[in-house]
Amino acid sequence: MHPETVLLVTLAGAFAVAFVFGFVATTLRMPPLVGYLLAGVALGPHSRVFVADVALAGQLAEIGVILLMFGVGLHFSPGDLLKVRRIALPGALLQMVASFGIGFTLAMSWGWTAGGAVVFALALCVSSTVVVLRVLEDRGLLDSADGRIAVGWLVVEDLAVVVALVLLPTVLDALGSGRHGDPVVLAKTVAVTVLKVAAFILLMGVVGRRAVPWLLTHVARTGSRELFTLAVLAVSLGVAVGAAALFGVSFALGAFVAGVVISESDLSYRAGADALPMQDAFAVIFFVSAGMLIDPQVLVQQPLRVFATAAAIIVGNGMVSAVLMVLLRHPLGASLRLGASLAQIGEFSFILAALGVSLGVLSEEGRSLILAGALCTIVLNPFLVRVVDRLDALLTRYPRLIDRLERQKAPRLITTDRRMATPANHAVLIGYGRVGRTIGEALQRVGVPFIAIDQDRRVVEAMRTLGVTAVYGDATRPGILEHARLEYARLLVIASPDPYHARHIIELARARNPEIDIIVRTHADTEQEFFERLGVSKALMGERELAFGMAYHSLRSAGVDDDRADDVIQQLRGGGRIPTREFTQVMLDHGGAPTPR
Repeated sequence: MHPETVLLVTLAGAFAVAFVFGFVATTLRMPPLVGYLLAGVALGPHSRVFVADVALAGQLAEIGVILLMFGVGLHFSPGDLLKVRRIALPGALLQMVASFGIGFTLAMSWGWTAGGAVVFALALCVSSTVVVLRVLEDRGLLDSADGRIAVGWLVVEDLAVVVALVLLPTVLDALGSGRHGDPVVLAKTVAVTVLKVAAFILLMGVVGRRAVPWLLTHVARTGSRELFTLAVLAVSLGVAVGAAALFGVSFALGAFVAGVVISESDLSYRAGADALPMQDAFAVIFFVSAGMLIDPQVLVQQPLRVFATAAAIIVGNGMVSAVLMVLLRHPLGASLRLGASLAQIGEFSFILAALGVSLGVLSEEGRSLILAGALCTIVLNPFLVRVVDRLDALLTRYPRLIDRLERQKAPRLITTDRRMATPANHAVLIGYGRVGRTIGEALQRVGVPFIAIDQDRRVVEAMRTLGVTAVYGDATRPGILEHARLEYARLLVIASPDPYHARHIIELARARNPEIDIIVRTHADTEQEFFERLGVSKALMGERELAFGMAYHSLRSAGVDDDRADDVIQQLRGGGRIPTREFTQVMLDHGGAPTPR
């Protein structure tokens, strides 16, 4: 490999192999993250097929972490954390303490040093934000009360790990040198760390909250899409790097706070949409780079330790979390589901393992055990979630037992909205922009019940305020459509402008309700013909409907009576594409093509 092409070859190899392994994992109904980790194993130094540049992949992975946490911040509001603080704050901290104790005891029983045991235990007590968010999104729970609790739980864990990353070098140095450490020095280190984090958050809250939205607003007014995308990337990467350089906080925390600041502006949805492709691509690189460090031999040479590590993660992160949520007066079924989603480890665990190895307190065997435990628990997570769903369904047959477990005598702190009460024989409206609002108003005026789905959280909150049943999320996710109860709906209206999303939504809708009527919005003749071949009830092209309206009024202004004008428009509707094709062919015969308008 030539030095000049190391970056290109590493990216090409990582994306290609990750695609193959991710596709296979998805086909086997496993999370694609499993495929990405296995792709890293195939590309890493323990593979004889192809060895990528591990150091370079690690630097690219940092970009993935930054963009990932930036996206989390975009979809999270400080108000959401305050709403769930009574569960997320004490629950996450107690869970981390319990999980840390399990991991530390396990590592010490293997004869490890105290420093190695500390890193190992910390790596085992923080769940993967990526995995949990994908689970919640796929199941349509990201905007629910349970989703807010899970995200708040993860934020508390991430903040605790950020502090631990700053304190670890001092603590591990004391443990490694055999000293107990000077309490005064340790207290000063903690105080300085907290002050730095507080100063950064205060600066972003006072200055960044005004400056960043102001900047994005002015860039958006230029009308340049690429400039806006560059501005979003510059803010996410720039704030993350600047926070690390000036305040000593992690890239992840800096990017998360930048996302939170933008989430308060009207441009958060567009910023998230523009950053999403880059976020997904570099998140894949992150997991591939983590997989490069997995030594497959550890599965053969240390199977019992791998099993013990995975069991400690499932018990410490999953079971303990579920028990704590029940004790904090959260519903039993929701507690079991959230506990199952938290029963794994991921990105921060990889970062902690890398820090431990760089400080010389964690062996390569220890890092391999952490990575192998992450791989095993991520593989098992979908199966664990399905088992919990069946257990939840079984427990509903014993309401007295549930009441006793939930301790109904004390009031619950928060309720769950996992299932939305919806009417039967209703309509489902995808997209609530200018077109969708008009359709929704028409349905309301004739008394047809409907559920609207939109990706803009502010739009959804406004609809709910006005009494419209609304679901927040991407309708191409099966879990989102599940909330709309398509199996009981009679009509699906896709008012969003993206034809590719519309195709996917139609496929999902037909799978749940083959008889449902579908009306879709299109922008081209080819799209309209494609949707009609799919069997949709009506595919309407916006430009053509505008032309029909203008043609009707033109005829009336020219003195044509109503009936004759209606007949002409109906004739055009019946064969409206034929004149367009003939005109296009004539233009081609004359050496040109009509300019679309």
